[in-house]
Amino acid sequence: MTAAHGAGPGPGSRTSHPSRERILGRIRRALADVPSYERPADHPVPRDYLRTHGSRTPAESVDLLADNLSDYRATVHRTDTAGLPALLAELLARRGTRSVAVPPGLPGGWLTDAAVEPVVDSPSLSAGALDAVDSVVTGCALAIAETGTVILDGGPDQGRRRITLVPDHHVCVVRVADQVVDSVPQALERLSPARPLTWISGPSATSDIELDRVEGVHGPRTLEVVLLVEDDR
Repeated sequence: MTAAHGAGPGPGSRTSHPSRERILGRIRRALADVPSYERPADHPVPRDYLRTHGSRTPAESVDLLADNLSDYRATVHRTDTAGLPALLAELLARRGTRSVAVPPGLPGGWLTDAAVEPVVDSPSLSAGALDAVDSVVTGCALAIAETGTVILDGGPDQGRRRITLVPDHHVCVVRVADQVVDSVPQALERLSPARPLTWISGPSATSDIELDRVEGVHGPRTLEVVLLVEDDR
């Protein structure tokens, strides 16, 4: 998960840090001779880099996404609209899930076949209660084929970031027709920087200096991605 975790001064703290002051000092010195009237747009940045690495059909982009997700140890499934409820029920049953966290805007038909207790996210849902939930099911904002990355932006079918960080099992549904892009530049054009973005490339994992891999430290230990081909409208 790309959501950051770390220790430091609590909210509202104004404790000064030597490294921070050195960095800010260098920035001030570098900007000392910049006229006050000058704005960033006055100096356009060339963006002549490759927008994608090769050309692909939509089907090839989805296949590349599936391959890269698998390389990151996510489990990939494919289905259509009619088969989605049964697939989600199967994945949750296979996991032994009894309770599943869901965002308030999760489409109503997704969990109709699942014998689980839905726990709808709300501000009153405590971290302890969320930790007791077995799985979480969400949609997504976008998925990037070239990097095998799923992006959440807190939309109605995704909910708050916390519900995708605490439960140990995350099932994320990607609508391939309108949510799969080839590259990071294409994704950035469609995402709002004002939204809480979480970029997910496989299950949460870290490793120590000896490269011993540990999963589930900063988020779910298991990530399952469902590539959904929706019926033509």
